[in-house]
Amino acid sequence: MSRKLTFTDHLKSDVPAGIVVLLVALPLCLGIALACKVSPLSGIIAGIIGGIVVGLISGSAVGVSGPAAGLTVVVIHGIQELGSFSAFLLALVAAGIIQILLGILRAGVIAYYYPSSVIKGMLSAIGIILILKQIPHALGYDADYMGDEYFNQHDGRDTFNEIAAAFSHLRAGGAVVIFVISIVLLVITELKRVRAISLFSYLPPAFWIVVCASVLGYVLPRIDDQFILSSSQRVQLPETSVYDLGTLISKPDFSVWNRPAVYLWALTIAAVASLETLLCAEATDKLDPARRVTPANRELVAQGIGNIFSGLVGGLPITQVIVRSAANINAGAVSKWATVVHGILLLLCVLFIPHLLNYIPNSSLAAILMLVGYKLASYQVHLKIWRLGWEQFLPYITTIVAILLSDLLKGIAAGLIVSLFLILRKNYLTSYYLTQEESKDKKNIRRIILSQEVSFLNKASLMRILNETPENSILIIDGSKSAYIDYDVLEIISTFKKHLAPINNIDVRLINIPEVDTEEPHG
Repeated sequence: MSRKLTFTDHLKSDVPAGIVVLLVALPLCLGIALACKVSPLSGIIAGIIGGIVVGLISGSAVGVSGPAAGLTVVVIHGIQELGSFSAFLLALVAAGIIQILLGILRAGVIAYYYPSSVIKGMLSAIGIILILKQIPHALGYDADYMGDEYFNQHDGRDTFNEIAAAFSHLRAGGAVVIFVISIVLLVITELKRVRAISLFSYLPPAFWIVVCASVLGYVLPRIDDQFILSSSQRVQLPETSVYDLGTLISKPDFSVWNRPAVYLWALTIAAVASLETLLCAEATDKLDPARRVTPANRELVAQGIGNIFSGLVGGLPITQVIVRSAANINAGAVSKWATVVHGILLLLCVLFIPHLLNYIPNSSLAAILMLVGYKLASYQVHLKIWRLGWEQFLPYITTIVAILLSDLLKGIAAGLIVSLFLILRKNYLTSYYLTQEESKDKKNIRRIILSQEVSFLNKASLMRILNETPENSILIIDGSKSAYIDYDVLEIISTFKKHLAPINNIDVRLINIPEVDTEEPHG
């Protein structure tokens, strides 16, 4: 029986984890807002609500919610078709209501129909994407926003062209120096002896590394001009005050409530956001060391409430996000209070210290994200799946490749298609057991023992074995072990016995298999 967590446990584990998630979430919130062509504040608002509102309501122990790169295209096209961001916000509010209804109607059950190999493939793919996408930022080339998960990027290049462009512009600038120092420090702080240092008990290594990187970003240019960091190589948080906030927040345009397009986009947002959330929740549960299970229907309700709030105050659509959730788990979070802490810290930082956060170099954050990516896509994971055999490895590797070359949902769909193909193939091959023997009068006896479940999917394999039965033989078809035999299969067996077997002098004997009428009615 597990021990009940105390306030001290939360203080020691969840607060440092919340700080790490803040560092990861901040550039992602800003980058996704930039990609959606809306105010950076909209991304921050979604991150705050995803942390505080969704965090409090959700049943996920370690899942973190916020704006997701997977919804970028939906936001851009939604704003274009509806004519304004305010009209889109009304669609987002409606989408939240739809998500709540989906949760009440228990639509979350869909999460349990995704094969484990596909979910693990998704995790590994995101890990590889994190590593590849951070290489340009690590080299000081920040043409694309942090958090872009698409193969075809926001800046017009694809993932690999972006890396090539980064190397072609490479110079020994401040960003590269800061990245190298940050990654070395991160590797050192992963050592058990170093982690035991009391300095890291309440403030995590990632925090100190970002502080160190920010100091370097300030000091290095004073040593040599080549180390100067441009504004694009740093966090670019809008500097606002509590007094300005009310005027900067966008509000939904309720005057367009009677436009059908609003509700079509609401359905689109709800469908994509719900699917991404359920997939990420399933993946997060697999990463959770305690193997806790997220209640899927409650998660849909929590996300729906979060999206209603986000729509009302000018935020972007919210989903559970695997990158932030993985960072949360790696940082040692023990409960959902880490998620809430990150949301509160994000709010406080935006209100009171945005100018300080703008000293943080992107290359130091790239180092942190690379470490998260490495842990998601470590070679041990690939090796473990490989050892399980092709039925697990093929959907796994298909999912990885498809996500790398497209996006999350298309990659998941590709992996699911391969899984279904393998299931159908296995079903085709194992619908029966075939034995052969010889009777006293030297007649060939074939015995077909049907499996427990025989559906229309088994028609082709059964038809093949019936047609291969030799002439002048005895064919015994045994359904004693079958709990269910589809009518289509019964029809094939009855047709063969009545019409085809007599032609080849085959004696068909049925055990626990009812014969059906195969004659077509004639009017």
